[in-house]
Formats: sequence, structure tokens, C-alpha cells
Amino acid sequence: MAVIGRPRGFDRDAALEAAMFLFWRKGFEATSMNDLCDAMGVRSPSLYAAFGSKEALYLEAVERYVQTQGPPIWSKLAEGATARAGIENMLIAATENLPKSRAKPAGCMAALAAVGDEWPAAIARVMKKVRLEMLGTLRSRLETAVANGELLAATDIDGLSRFYLSVYQGMAIQARDGATQAELRGVAAAAMAAWPGDG
Repeated sequence: MAVIGRPRGFDRDAALEAAMFLFWRKGFEATSMNDLCDAMGVRSPSLYAAFGSKEALYLEAVERYVQTQGPPIWSKLAEGATARAGIENMLIAATENLPKSRAKPAGCMAALAAVGDEWPAAIARVMKKVRLEMLGTLRSRLETAVANGELLAATDIDGLSRFYLSVYQGMAIQARDGATQAELRGVAAAAMAAWPGDG
């Protein structure tokens, strides 16, 4: 028996994907329920039946973003024989994935979302958690570098982790403002020139 208000053939995954791209492009506040219904190809009762609320839909869209859009960039951190190579790989992947393309909006939904007071508290908490997980991933890679002797034991791991996360977040903002892949590569190169012990 079909769920009342849900059209036959409703594809929840496809609808969620459409919502993710819309929220990524416009943000939470600027995206109306009408915008969502149009993008997702559903009527309002179906949207509420499937996702509960705009806020709940946004949180699901963020989770989908982290699972589908994060790995092409952040999985690169584990690649490379050294932490330096891993961070460089991650930043190069960012230069390829952050600029606007036909397939997706510019920037990073996680880096750019919920940084102001106007966001619902639940969304702000989730976005902060996602960004702290990014920081933790960088910190873990750098701690391994210290343990392996790649970096000196006296290295300021917290400061270095925050520096490279700041570079990534800045690249996301610049990509949103129209920076090209080549321009972002310049940022990545400058950031890597700051690696401890280089030069």
C-alpha cells in the first residue's frame, strides 16, 4: 500500500540528492519549501512525510554531503607515504573539487554552512561537529607523522592542524567567490611551502 501523500515511484535517494545540491548552492535560509519541492520533484505533503521538516531534511542532506562529497578530498589525506604528501594530496584534490562545475556548486557545504547566529541550533551543532571531525582527521595524520619521526616531537600539532584546515576552509570560500582551479593550486602550493622544515 502506498504511503498517503507520496507519489508512486517516489525515489527518496534522488530527492535527497536534489535537496543536497540545492541547500549547498543556496544555503538553509534562502532555500524555501517551494524551492525544495520543485528541485526534488515532490509535493509538500510528500516532502514532510519522507523527511519530517526542512531542518531534518537539511541534516540528512549534510550527512549525504559528508558521505558522498567529502571522500574525494579527505580520503587523499591517507594517501602518500608521508603526512606532508597526504596533506598536499588533500589540498590538490580540493583544487579539483571545490570550484563550481556543471555537476555541482562551488565551495564546501560543510565548511561554509552554519557559521552565523541565524542558523537553527541543531544545524549549527552538527556543522560544528563536522568541521571538528575535519580538524581531528588532520591532527591524527600529523600525530602519526610525529610518531614516525617525519615531524619533530616539538611540532605544534594543534597549530599545524588548524592552519591546514584554515587553508582548506579559505579555499572553499574563494572557490565560492569564483576562484579557478589554477588559482587554488597557487594557494595549495603556498600552504605546502609553509610545511615545517621545508626551505
